[in-house]
Amino acid sequence: MRKFLSIAIMCFLLSPLFAFAQLSPQETGLEQTGEEAYGTLDQTVGEWVGSKVIVPAMSIVGVLFLILMIYAGFLWMTAGGKPDQTTKAKDMMIRAIIGVIIIAAAYAITNFVFTAIQ
Repeated sequence: MRKFLSIAIMCFLLSPLFAFAQLSPQETGLEQTGEEAYGTLDQTVGEWVGSKVIVPAMSIVGVLFLILMIYAGFLWMTAGGKPDQTTKAKDMMIRAIIGVIIIAAAYAITNFVFTAIQ
């Protein structure tokens, strides 16, 4: 019984290898997936940095902004009439908004300058 079970498990685990044995790399979609994940070889350094560094950094900035706004809203809602906690929450919201505006403006200006140079 153990031999049959181990043979059945091995056949199950190796079946994808047999299924793709007749397919070329273009038919499996592996090249398209690799290009989506890692980019093509004709990408410039600027394009690579833009897609692999700047876009994820902007996503992290957006997530941090959302977390700060939720935390400040929580502080404001749980202030219970305490003016110092309400002021702290308002200041945190204002600073978060100003920070996102500065980062977005820096990205927009940099993008505009580099596009104009090209």
